[in-house]
Amino acid sequence: MPGSTVEEWLDAGQCRDCYMPAFSHRPTSSVQYGLAIRNFADPSRPPKRFRWGIIGSSDTHTARAGTGYKEIQRFKMTDSALTLLGPKPFRSASERLPYYVEFQQGNGSSARGPYYERQASFYGTGGLVAVHARGRDRQAIWDALQRKEVYATSGDRILLWFDLIDQAEGPQLPMGSIALRNTTPEFEVSAVGAFEQKPGCPADSLRALSTDRLQRLCGGECYNPGDRRKRIDRIEVVKILPQIVAGEEVGSLIEDPWRVLPCEDDGDGCTVRFSDPDFAASRRDAVYYVRALQEASPTINAANLRCEYDDAGQCMTVNPCRVSAPLDTTDDCLADAQEHAWSSPIFVDFAPPNRP
Repeated sequence: MPGSTVEEWLDAGQCRDCYMPAFSHRPTSSVQYGLAIRNFADPSRPPKRFRWGIIGSSDTHTARAGTGYKEIQRFKMTDSALTLLGPKPFRSASERLPYYVEFQQGNGSSARGPYYERQASFYGTGGLVAVHARGRDRQAIWDALQRKEVYATSGDRILLWFDLIDQAEGPQLPMGSIALRNTTPEFEVSAVGAFEQKPGCPADSLRALSTDRLQRLCGGECYNPGDRRKRIDRIEVVKILPQIVAGEEVGSLIEDPWRVLPCEDDGDGCTVRFSDPDFAASRRDAVYYVRALQEASPTINAANLRCEYDDAGQCMTVNPCRVSAPLDTTDDCLADAQEHAWSSPIFVDFAPPNRP
């Protein structure tokens, strides 16, 4: 394996044009790819396809889920803290690789290898799953998940609605719905930015928990919304055409973004509409989902390995977000990023006009 330091690997294997990409992202594991493919293995039955809802709740190993409300204290609010705990015990040498590789430094001390060290540049404060539930009880939340009336955020508590407008037949159909159409579908999107946060913790947290307990849980920095909301910059629409024959090239079926709609946000969000006049003429199923992009703000690890690029766009040097020597525990590795919210799709299946 070439290279013994994280710097020598530069940005190999990373997605250069993704928002807050996963570490060592695999292209065919994306949501978009999954929504575009069909399984044609059984010719006696209609081809199978995925109809996913989209959620953003990341796993967390320190029991601090949903800490994306404040981009501070990297070792408290992200899983970077795990890297300070030391390697886990392994049953065999082969099981040890590649996550906890160690190598000898020139001074004789031991440090974790480049694969493990590079991961620290991709730890964020964690996303959220949001639901449009009909109540606050557990069953209502599970019902919303079942209906796929769910959306994801990158951490900020952005509000998002995405509906298929059905003026002729009755109520609007929300995100997660499946609709049969042979005419132009029309959609409505509403988005409202997250509240800006005040420092410290609100009074109800201070009454409920001791100062020491709050310090252990969240470094004394709770979810503490102010009165002003961040502004939504724009709405992007993604359109995906599921395969209609086996082997149809997937890249041509994904349009990202298909539409970009400015958001005239005066502090209360915005509502925009769009339609797809090409749907009926194409005579094939389509999948639509939207993402709301908030105004840029400092975000932990938004620049990942913090590459410096040459004129051709190649990464020449990196300044990784460290978890071992030389380590600066005050470096939160901040860079400006636009927090996102992603809706679940609306699945619009083409129904020929003479279909019973």
